[in-house]
Amino acid sequence: MKILHLHLKAQYFDEIKSGAKKLEYRLCEKWEKRLKGKSFDEIHLYRGYPKKSDESKKLVRIYIGYFRNKIIHPYFGILPVKLVAIPVWVKKKGGAI
Repeated sequence: MKILHLHLKAQYFDEIKSGAKKLEYRLCEKWEKRLKGKSFDEIHLYRGYPKKSDESKKLVRIYIGYFRNKIIHPYFGILPVKLVAIPVWVKKKGGAI
């Protein structure tokens, strides 16, 4: 089973966990070459870098691919940036929620 591991800041992890955030954005120039042509079964989202035993800071989602997007977001600055958008709303049955 291939797993895409993503470590997030607490704010974004909590938003995904609550269902308010449906997409995880990563810079296109760095992440597209990591994702292009690869397939993953799951995404494991972590709140920071928790201990392996701390399941409360881990979410498991089904990987359904990614798409390119261009947005303006305070985290990336005031100009539009090209990003990959990874859908993170599809929960894995039996996985952490």
